[in-house]
Amino acid sequence: MNHGTTRPVADRTAPAARRVTARLRRTAAVTVARLAGDRNDRYDRNDRNDRNNRSGSRDTTAAPTPRRTAAARAARAVTAVLALALLATACSGGDGGDRADQHGTEYRTGTLRVLASSELADMGPILDEAAKATGVTVRPTYAGTLDAVERIASGEADKSYDAVWLSSDDYLRLRPDTAKRITDETPIMTSPVALGVRPAAVARLGWDPAKVTWSQLHRAVADGKLTYGMTDPKRSNSGFSALVSVASGLSGAQSALTEQDVTKATPRLKEFFTGQKLTSGSSGWLATAYARRTDVDALVNYESVLLSAPEELTVIRPSDGVVTADYPFTLLTSARPEAKAAADRLTAYLRSPDTQRRITATTLRRPVVAGVRPASALARDQRRELPFPGSRAVADGLLDAYDNTLRRPSRTVYVLDTSGSMGGERLDRLKSALAELTGDFRDREEVTLMPFGSSVKQDEVRTHTVDPASPKAALDAIRADARRLSASGGTAVYSSLREAYRFLGEAPSDSFTSVVLMTDGENTDGDPASAFDAFYRSLPAEQQRTPVFPVLFGDSDRDELDHIASLTGGKLFDATRGSLDGAFEEIRGYQ
Repeated sequence: MNHGTTRPVADRTAPAARRVTARLRRTAAVTVARLAGDRNDRYDRNDRNDRNNRSGSRDTTAAPTPRRTAAARAARAVTAVLALALLATACSGGDGGDRADQHGTEYRTGTLRVLASSELADMGPILDEAAKATGVTVRPTYAGTLDAVERIASGEADKSYDAVWLSSDDYLRLRPDTAKRITDETPIMTSPVALGVRPAAVARLGWDPAKVTWSQLHRAVADGKLTYGMTDPKRSNSGFSALVSVASGLSGAQSALTEQDVTKATPRLKEFFTGQKLTSGSSGWLATAYARRTDVDALVNYESVLLSAPEELTVIRPSDGVVTADYPFTLLTSARPEAKAAADRLTAYLRSPDTQRRITATTLRRPVVAGVRPASALARDQRRELPFPGSRAVADGLLDAYDNTLRRPSRTVYVLDTSGSMGGERLDRLKSALAELTGDFRDREEVTLMPFGSSVKQDEVRTHTVDPASPKAALDAIRADARRLSASGGTAVYSSLREAYRFLGEAPSDSFTSVVLMTDGENTDGDPASAFDAFYRSLPAEQQRTPVFPVLFGDSDRDELDHIASLTGGKLFDATRGSLDGAFEEIRGYQ
């Protein structure tokens, strides 16, 4: 991909789109099932329509998930542009996935069944008060984006829910099969995307936090004076909002972003993203990783999240504009008349001055009712609402440029259990998952397959780098390597992890470096856990910043894998309650 251009989206093909849609549906189902206990932070969003072509349009836009070739990327974007839209950011890093309550989703008089963003769990106490005051009980089901999109678009949500409560509804209105299913949107609160910067870095840079612009932020990064962490724009509203914000700020766009604006800003955008040291699929993990990293100065996230962080951060809302998430309580058109009446009572209560004051005081989001002052921790000066892309093609191009040109490339070692116990169906599942995963590898990405049994199978270790000029060659080679995997030997988990760290080497790498560990059993050969712990702690600080993302599969020991993730600053993914390819795809947000 040329640095000054974005990829076209006109060459979508219906068969490819159908294949992608089927895959997304499958992945959504297994991902949501797997993620109970891990709040999902994927807000990925849809682009704006014509009413957003004016300056100051409301927040949230969406972006599709690109593929490795122009045609395949574009086909995937057809579905992903909506899939990305609905994943409500799990800002405080709590639970995620689909959480069905003990009552199920059958309709009950006086109860509103709500498909909700998991971050809204912090509204629990206020909703309890609302139930006492209005007689309306909210029964939330927290859902990931892919699942939520399919439920609404397919009509499945009509059978189980009365309302949705997400970060924004603008993207839903863009698609006929979702727009016709929502009505009566009532904004409840807002929170802008901002930067939380360590006070020492603010002092070092000599900044007045109220006057910092996106251009100043870019200059500090380009000069090597500021580093930051940001969630993956394909999976996170805060990440995509930040991408749109900096593109708008650095291009000088006065209305909805165009392809020309993105092209104009690309050189400065490339410089800006050299400062991104952390990426993540969830805000919760990002905050935890940030706390471990003394070399990262700032975080990009919602203002409410940054102000609630355990570490003191100076919150900067760039003075030339921000992107703001709002939280409209929205009825489904299929809702019964009594549910609509209940929603009216509930939203009237939530928008009452007293309740708005409680909301801003307890969640640090901003009130939407005139006359209610924001919590004292929230700055009162106004900010312009930055423009969003004017078309889906522009949003697609911006995200594709980020993934394949702007951001640091990924460098990942896949440490794969091919012991004797993996023979048969389990090995087939691994091969299939790796073949599926090749569709997600980015330009410039370095991928190493490191199979192991009683030790690393050195003669089978292969490394491939995806060449932007010819990505198919590397992807075909990875698929061929996956097909050749065979099962034999014991299970040397810790010795193989040590080999992965040695392979990555001591020299700092200008990439997002990680290790993915997949095993179906307990460690039986090679080093014990204590030896790996000692080895890891002896590594230089730069190498210790490489996390391990273990995948729980088959009969693997959850405690062992959870310990590895905690030790290295990684995150455990569970494929025992879903598919292996779903787990691998979920990890992509962290690479």
